[in-house]
Amino acid sequence: MSLPRAGVGSLLVSLVCLALSVLSSAAPSGSPIRIGGTLALTGPLASQAVIHKIVADIYVDRLNTRNGLLGRPVEYVLLDDQSKPEVTRVLYERLITVDKVDLVIGAFGTGLNMAAMPVAQRYQKIFITATMGIPKLSTYDMHFSTQGIGPEPEKTFPNSVFDALASTGRPPKTVAIVTSKFPSLHFISVGAKEVAARRGLGVPLYLEYEFGLRDFGPIATRIKEANADFLWAGALGMEGNMLLEALKTIGYAPRGHLYIFPASGPLAQLSEARNALSLTVFEEHPPFTDNPAAAEFVKVFDEAATRAGLPYPKVEQQAAISYAMWQVLEAAVTATGSLDDKVLARWLKANAVETIIGRQRFDHPTYHGFGDDLLKVRQLKEGRWVVVWPRQWAAPGATVTYPNP
Repeated sequence: MSLPRAGVGSLLVSLVCLALSVLSSAAPSGSPIRIGGTLALTGPLASQAVIHKIVADIYVDRLNTRNGLLGRPVEYVLLDDQSKPEVTRVLYERLITVDKVDLVIGAFGTGLNMAAMPVAQRYQKIFITATMGIPKLSTYDMHFSTQGIGPEPEKTFPNSVFDALASTGRPPKTVAIVTSKFPSLHFISVGAKEVAARRGLGVPLYLEYEFGLRDFGPIATRIKEANADFLWAGALGMEGNMLLEALKTIGYAPRGHLYIFPASGPLAQLSEARNALSLTVFEEHPPFTDNPAAAEFVKVFDEAATRAGLPYPKVEQQAAISYAMWQVLEAAVTATGSLDDKVLARWLKANAVETIIGRQRFDHPTYHGFGDDLLKVRQLKEGRWVVVWPRQWAAPGATVTYPNP
């Protein structure tokens, strides 16, 4: 039995397509590509770092169910930095010299990444981080940040917050600023003080506290005495919760308030936190979820976060920037077909990467590894974080609420 020539051609095309499909979905093989990093699995940063671990587990698993990287399986070598910069520094030295990882990615937290960066520089390793809140300290030319904060967050974010408040027609006239000395929080809050002054806002209170503080009673008293129209808290993790609980104890509720990097879930569960503002680059609603890759990640993350018992099992700031970090790493390795750190760095300096938080580029002429400002202002409404500013990124029907009713 013979087939017409056209039929033979169609059959061959079908077989080739089938073969390519099988190859593209083939399981990775060979020695694993080992990617090393640390996270604060313990210590005061653990409430946030756990989100980054869940994202890493999702991303690596999905890589390995496809074709890995360069056809090889991926292994994430994760160590606990205990939320301590001095431990982080030692662990990155170990990852590179003892564990012999192929690539390194960042820790969680500006202070910890600042400790790890000189180690990466000493060994000329590309260093992609999800959190680095002080662009001017990114002096290493193979460091790339996916936080989306732009080159001057100490100016752009406070201005966005005060613009958002002004959009209500009843902007605050005074702002009390309290901030942790944690590097990025302190940096942005000092900027907020300067921006407030330039905009003619009074600052009756500016107060700094040590990172890791647990007794917020004296600070709450100072806030009540200042009685400003708006409270700016350079708070990280559970610090926002502890501050609000201390304020409740003395019978004071801010008329409006902001917490820069809170533990999103625990804060969302606190009734005193209603209408709190915060910084973000992504929340789990349109127009962000109009991106098919983002919508897919939302579904997978929500399921994993629910299984892990997270109090807020939704994609928000931390999950999104962490996922973007892995996207940028995969894009660079895939495009270059290489694990050579310098080759990857050169590619990232010359190319943008589409991520779930937007187009990431790293070609700023002054601030190494930073590009466009992607920051938005979000607000806590009925236990859910939603973007409220700028308007084109706001959740459907969402507007800024100020002052608290």
